[in-house]
Amino acid sequence: MKRLKLNYLFIGLVMVLLALALWPSIPWYGGATDRIAQIKSRGVLRVSTINSPLTYYTVNKSPAGMDYELAKRFADYLGVKLEVTVRPNLSDLFDDLEDDKADVLAAGLIYNNERLAHFRAGPTYYSVSQQLVYRIGATRPKNLGDLKGRLIVASGSAYLSTLRGSKENQYPDLDWAISTDQTPQTLLQAVADGKIDYTVGDSVTIGLMQRIHPQLAVAFDITDEEPVTWYVQREQDDSLNAAMLDFYNQMGEEGAMARLDEKYLGHVGTFDYVDTRTFLRAIDGTLPGIQPLFEKYAQSIDWRLLAAISYQESHWNPQATSPTGVRGMMMLTRNTADSLNVTDRTDPEQSVRGGSEYLVRMMEKVPAGIPDDERIWFALAAYNMGYAHMLDARKLTEKQQGNPDSWADVKLRLPMLSQKRYYSQTTYGFARGHEAYAYVENIRKYQISLVGYLEDQERKLAQKAATEAELGNAYPAVPPQLAMN
Repeated sequence: MKRLKLNYLFIGLVMVLLALALWPSIPWYGGATDRIAQIKSRGVLRVSTINSPLTYYTVNKSPAGMDYELAKRFADYLGVKLEVTVRPNLSDLFDDLEDDKADVLAAGLIYNNERLAHFRAGPTYYSVSQQLVYRIGATRPKNLGDLKGRLIVASGSAYLSTLRGSKENQYPDLDWAISTDQTPQTLLQAVADGKIDYTVGDSVTIGLMQRIHPQLAVAFDITDEEPVTWYVQREQDDSLNAAMLDFYNQMGEEGAMARLDEKYLGHVGTFDYVDTRTFLRAIDGTLPGIQPLFEKYAQSIDWRLLAAISYQESHWNPQATSPTGVRGMMMLTRNTADSLNVTDRTDPEQSVRGGSEYLVRMMEKVPAGIPDDERIWFALAAYNMGYAHMLDARKLTEKQQGNPDSWADVKLRLPMLSQKRYYSQTTYGFARGHEAYAYVENIRKYQISLVGYLEDQERKLAQKAATEAELGNAYPAVPPQLAMN
């Protein structure tokens, strides 16, 4: 009997140890080690990011941005809701992973070997180079050993390891300061405003920022192209990484990744300082008087896009006239104006109303297979060179094994419509497709500048109001009679 009791005691001890070992993976415990299982059980994908013109921002009170759209699609892929947390700086961002407050960091983060000691990188979704920036008017440095001022970079950024490597291997006198409370974007703004001399940023963000702050100039590239990735916790479980890889592969196969790339990166291109400065001056000087017209008549598009179209057409000049006879702020032909009941093409209100209505007609005619967020670009190409020629561009794209419903594919064929070996294959023949290409690209750049510039003005006004409020609280008004005593 005593031996039997000892056996039971031994078996019981083994069972307890086995239960402790298996405890975390038992479903009723609620702490599954499988990261994807945790996310699905929670019903929420937690993503941390920062505000920037590419990663995450708000338009008409709705979230937007390349990383936001990717994260939303990934949450849909997992069948869960998306929860986005916006952090003020990169250090707080990575703290969220360490403290298990986020499943994924989606913030346009550069792949960095030092980060891999603590975190894991996801698939690459675009590439950038690291660049040194300064303000136009200052002396342009030739290299990192030629800096004549203060260099500040954001804490937690990949730029720090790059600078450390440069100091160790090439420029021993290189020095910099680290900002713990600012993002790379706010440091770029500080350079543009003349508050600091230099900072380091990525080529895509800098290209977008120059549309709003044209005084921001690139001195030189510090690195070659580097991948941009999401980051997740470093753990033995590979389920989240495997899910991300499958999701990215699916996005690539469906062409969805190419469309996102075109939407957010396809118009970054070359930067024209003079043109951008001229446009921003027009926003300050001319737009306030005609903005109500764009707000009134913009129908299926944002009023700022309609304003950008008008600027591309006429530079907001009601009396504008082209050699071909088109006139007014929306540069309507006589026939188009008649069909829209526009009796005076030089009247700003009639022109904006007519142009908006004509654009709606074009969007309604665009083939149904084209994604909703790309219909506007096809409609604008048709607005510029004619609907039939836009159809020709789609057919040519299909002949060349491209996707006729993808603007990224079709826009590359537009310039071909002016080359005989290509337009001879089309139904409607020669067209100034290169002009239509430039037309749409310019409008997209003007829209980026307009949206960003107006938001920047609002930010500055809010900062000014907050500063005045703080000063008011710090120095309360003193009644005159007390002040005289």
